[in-house]
Amino acid sequence: MKKFLVPVDFTIPSESAAEYTIEMTKDMPGTEIILYHVYKNDIFSLSKDSSEEGSKKKATDADLQIVKDFLKNSEHQKVTMVSEAGHFIDNISKYVLGNDIDMIVMGINKGSIRPNVNIGSDTLKMISNISIPIMLIPPGLKFKKVENVLFASDFKDVARKTPFDSLKRVLDFFKPNLKILNVDSEHYIEISEPYKIEKGEMESKLKKYNPEFSFLRSFDYLEGIVTFAQTKDIDVIVTVPKKDGFYNQLFKIYTRKLAIDSNKPVIAISK
Repeated sequence: MKKFLVPVDFTIPSESAAEYTIEMTKDMPGTEIILYHVYKNDIFSLSKDSSEEGSKKKATDADLQIVKDFLKNSEHQKVTMVSEAGHFIDNISKYVLGNDIDMIVMGINKGSIRPNVNIGSDTLKMISNISIPIMLIPPGLKFKKVENVLFASDFKDVARKTPFDSLKRVLDFFKPNLKILNVDSEHYIEISEPYKIEKGEMESKLKKYNPEFSFLRSFDYLEGIVTFAQTKDIDVIVTVPKKDGFYNQLFKIYTRKLAIDSNKPVIAISK
């Protein structure tokens, strides 16, 4: 069974991400969508009737149930709810690692450079150490069948730095046409020998997916990806954030530029 974790903070973007996940997995037999929320119960713990109906857990579960009831899942989709007291960083990391989660799906707010879930840089740093794909859904985006996936690569030390297992996991979910793009200001008529070597390595690792390669000359890396995605009918963009700047690079730049400007889901993968 494939498991998709959707952090829900009861805002429109997070609830839209849950709807998107339902639509995305309708043709994937045997899927579980987990609506996940971490609450702080320090205020409620002071109450004498904290174990009664008015407790934070019961209130949270009731709110999650409303979200669940709104979702139109099919017979082969299982929707479950998990609410936990504690700290989001610790809880979600432990839950993902202990429950064989295949993908995290998160909504983002157009007015923010972060996902609208209550996640700070420490949380993102923690999540970046978990080798599962993280899918970011732009606000208001409705699911469209995934036929073309764009993988953006810098083509540097491909064999060592490309998380092929995570990439293959994404490709096996969707079974799409795979487009691989490199954007660089030095590309001209023909790619250089170093790029040809890296291309060969990438081609060898992804042979079964019949990748189509493109090398785009542009002085603006992110703008090049967005333009390519819009003109080539790309449905999902896959990126590999730099490990040393995951939360800064991905959620301040990639999310805003790729997800918002392209209006495409962005999947961040790491080793």
